[in-house]
Amino acid sequence: MPLLHPVDHVSPADLQAGQHDLVRELAWASVSGAFSGGVILVAFALALGASALQVGLLAAIPFFTQVAQLPATVLIERTRQRRKLSVLTLTAARALVLLLAALPLLEDPPSPLTLLIAVYALIALLNAVGGCAINSWLHQLIPHTQLGHFFARRLFSGTTLACVGTLAAGLLVGREPFENRLHGYALAFLVGGVAGFVSSAFLARAPEPRMRDAGPPGPLRERLGAPFRDVNFRRLLVFLAAWTVASNFAAPFVTVYLIEQRGYALGTVTSLWVASQFANALTVYWWGRLSDRLTNKAVLAVVLPLYFLSLLALVFVDSLDSARAQLASLYAVHIVMGIAAGGIGLAAGNLGLKLAPHGQGTAYLAAIGLVTAFAGGIAPLAAGGAAQSLQAQELTALVRWASRGDETEMRLVSFAHWEFLFALAALMGLYVMHALSRIREGREISERLVIQEFAMEAWQSITSLASAGGALGSLFPFERLSERRKWWRGPRPQGGGSGP
Repeated sequence: MPLLHPVDHVSPADLQAGQHDLVRELAWASVSGAFSGGVILVAFALALGASALQVGLLAAIPFFTQVAQLPATVLIERTRQRRKLSVLTLTAARALVLLLAALPLLEDPPSPLTLLIAVYALIALLNAVGGCAINSWLHQLIPHTQLGHFFARRLFSGTTLACVGTLAAGLLVGREPFENRLHGYALAFLVGGVAGFVSSAFLARAPEPRMRDAGPPGPLRERLGAPFRDVNFRRLLVFLAAWTVASNFAAPFVTVYLIEQRGYALGTVTSLWVASQFANALTVYWWGRLSDRLTNKAVLAVVLPLYFLSLLALVFVDSLDSARAQLASLYAVHIVMGIAAGGIGLAAGNLGLKLAPHGQGTAYLAAIGLVTAFAGGIAPLAAGGAAQSLQAQELTALVRWASRGDETEMRLVSFAHWEFLFALAALMGLYVMHALSRIREGREISERLVIQEFAMEAWQSITSLASAGGALGSLFPFERLSERRKWWRGPRPQGGGSGP
C-alpha cells in the first residue's frame, strides 16, 4: 500500500484537504456507530435477554480493550506508519460488524449473547489499536492553534450524522418490518459495516507527516512512565479517570432505564438520544471557539456541573404527575446533557493534546488511553452489579406534618433500581470538579466569563437569523452563511508546514 506511506512534507493545501477528509471520515464512522453500536447494540442485547451485568460488560469492553494501546505504541514506534496501521485495523473492525449482521439470521445459535460479546470485544480491540495510531497522527498533523476549530467541525459533522443514523436505525428496528423482529438488527448492522468501509476510504486519503525523532528510544518502561512523572499531566490523568468512572457509572444504563423501567419503545428512546446529540451538534462549534479563545479548563468548569445536575434530574422524573410531563422532562434533560457533553468531550480531548509534549504524543496519549481504559472498564461492571443487587430496592424520603391529631405526608424523592446509579454518579461529580481544579493550563479563567462568552456566541447566532437587513436578509442571512461556510471549510492556509 504505497499510497499509505508517510510523507516528508505536508503542504498547506494538502493539510486543508486532509482536514476535510478527516471530517468526512468521522461523519461516516458516526453513521457506522449509529447503526451498529450505542442504543442499537444495547437494544439488541436486551432483545437477546441480556442482564444488567451483561449490559455493563458490553459498556466496559471498549475501555478494557484500550490496553491494546500498549503494544500499539510499540508497533507505531517500530513501523512509523500510523495511517497504514489505522486504516488496516479499522477496516478489519468494520468487516467484523458484518458478522454481527449475520448473528440475527442464524437459527438457534449457541449462546447468542456470548457470540455477540466475543465479536464486539474483537471489534473494540481493533478500534483501540487504530485509535492509538490516529491520535498520534493528528497530534502531529493538526496545528495546536487550530485544535478547537478542527475538532469542532469534526464533532459537528459526526454528531449530526449520528443523530440521523440513530433515528433511522431506531425506526427501522422499532417498526419491525420483518417476520422476525431480530432481522431488523441484521439490516442495521449491515448498513453500519458498509458505512464503516466508506469511513476507512476517507481516512486513507488524509496525509500523514513522517514521525519525528523523539530522541533515543530508551526502555519501554521509561517512555510509558514519562506521563506519570509529569506532575501536571498526572493531575490530568487523575481527572480523566474520575470523570470516566462517574460518567460510565450511569450513562451506559440510561437506555436500559428508558426501555425497561420507563417502558418506552425503541423509537422514543432513539428520539431522546437524537435530541441530546442534536443539542450537542448545535453547540459544539461554540465550545470549540471558546476553548481556543479562553481555556479548556474553564469550559470544563462550566459544563461538568451542568452534566451531573442533569443526571441527578433523572431521579426526580417520577415525581411529575402526568406521563406527558415526564416525557417532556426527559427531553429537556437529554438536551441539557447533550449541550454539556459536547463541551466536555471537546475540551477534555483538547486538554490532553495540549498538555502532551511535542514529539512524545504517542506515549502521553497512550497513557490517557490506559487510564481511561481501567476506569471506564471498572465503572459499568460495578454499576451493573449494583443495579442487579438494587433491583428490588427502593429509597423514599418523606416529610410528615402533624397538627392536632392530623397527619400529612409528602414524598420528596424516591429512588428505585437504575435511579440509584444516577444519584451516585452525580455525587461522584464532586470529586471530578476537585480533580479538575488541580490542573494547570496557563491563565485562569472564571466560570462567569465562560458563561458570558457562550451566551454571546449563542446570541450572535440567534440575532443573525433575525437581522434587520431587509425582508430577504431576515429570511436568509447571507453574511452569516458566509461565516458558516468559512468555518466548515476551515481557515485559509497561511504559510508552509504540516503543523507543529
